[in-house]
Amino acid sequence: MNNKMKIVVIGGTGLIGSKVVSILCHRGHEVVAASPSSGVNTLTGEGLAEVLNGAQVVIDVANSPSFEDKPALDFFETSGRNLLSAEKSAGVKHHVALSVVGTDRLTGSGPGSLSGYFRAKLAQENLIKASGIPFTIVHATQFFEFVKGITQSAGDGSTVRLSSVLMQPIVSDDVAAAVADVALGKPVYGIIEIAGPDQIRQDELVRQYLRATADARQVITDDKAGYFGIEVNDQSLVPGDSPRLGPTHYEDWLKRSQ
Repeated sequence: MNNKMKIVVIGGTGLIGSKVVSILCHRGHEVVAASPSSGVNTLTGEGLAEVLNGAQVVIDVANSPSFEDKPALDFFETSGRNLLSAEKSAGVKHHVALSVVGTDRLTGSGPGSLSGYFRAKLAQENLIKASGIPFTIVHATQFFEFVKGITQSAGDGSTVRLSSVLMQPIVSDDVAAAVADVALGKPVYGIIEIAGPDQIRQDELVRQYLRATADARQVITDDKAGYFGIEVNDQSLVPGDSPRLGPTHYEDWLKRSQ
């Protein structure tokens, strides 16, 4: 698939989408960054038929604006149905979607946790698998850039309370590079996992971030804290055998970011 293609990136103005657009444009493809600000709305269907006309590949990296259970499910189901229906009509040859490593392992906890968001992501994946469109789902681990949000969510005054669950985070640049490579390859009709080069425990991830940002708060290890209220173990957030590994180390990113 080395010929110039029209590739539409849904969510093409966001953190990952904008990087994917840049990479694919640099490689000589016709790339459209589609978002509500450009007149393409997957929730209403507005602009989908027009933007997908002539597209060979669609990359969906859009995210729900809400992480609450019902709004997230409504977003991914409505957006997914509209997008996949329009792709089928347009004859799209490859649907690439970005999701999360361990999505199917993070759906079991109750109210007040983030598990409803992952149930919504799982619903999105099931729609893709049932669509009949050739597809590849990219499962990424947590982004380095999310460490600030993890810290804020667990902060309480001068302390941050986190579990020591095992993680293998990845920088957004490496996620975008992997998504772009997948989009230019053949559909695998399944899942590709991507992760950073190093495993690290969640509490230590945040300790290193606080040191790097000269933040005096102390991390307290509490394995009952889970991950955003979800019950987890050391297999929940890390990839299985033979993931694609990004080259960027967390410590190097921290030094570069400050």
